[in-house]
Amino acid sequence: MPEFQLIIGNKNYSSWSLRPWLLLRKLGVSFEETQVLLQSEDFKTQAMQYSPAAKVPVLLDGGLAIWDSLAIAEYLAEQFPQAWPKDKAARAFARSICAEIHSGFMTLRSKMPMNCRATGREVVGDDALQKDIERIQAIWNECRQRYGHAGPWLFGEFTIADAMFAPVVFRFNTYGINVQGLADEYLQTVLQDADVQAWLHAAQQEQAVIMGYEVGLTAQ
Repeated sequence: MPEFQLIIGNKNYSSWSLRPWLLLRKLGVSFEETQVLLQSEDFKTQAMQYSPAAKVPVLLDGGLAIWDSLAIAEYLAEQFPQAWPKDKAARAFARSICAEIHSGFMTLRSKMPMNCRATGREVVGDDALQKDIERIQAIWNECRQRYGHAGPWLFGEFTIADAMFAPVVFRFNTYGINVQGLADEYLQTVLQDADVQAWLHAAQQEQAVIMGYEVGLTAQ
């Protein structure tokens, strides 16, 4: 029997859903996956069955419901400590950047929505968007330089930080963002990962189209 049930949205569009899904896969935890399609007529009704927030993702552990991707990650870390870096300083840095990506980068989110299966898209940039892009690359470079010696992920081994930044990797790939140095090596690590590829393959099979996420169509 699966240990958990994870309620997610569309794999093509739901950046928040990708995060706990990928973390569960990397932890080797068995889970049942239930999908509630974003912006469907009965989305709120369906989502309300799982959490009072009526949003996805939601992790169900028996009769307990945990919603919000970062809350889910912290809950899993209580049971699987390897979800965070072992080193105290690295763990503090990882928590800081996870909080930063969780609550910030609003311009990037609005102008570059996650759309996994799309490629060759272009967006009209501005100073705020460029600032977000540069900050993310700076985070990746600093993590790899300071903490990434034991493996290819931000802190060497896969952690919650990698799960939190995975949707940004898809965004950079979709909109053709030029990434340099260690940040580019990290981006390629994520894109080539087998679990990330499995998510992408499933996203490519989905039929639903949400036009609000289909940004940059003129570039195709």
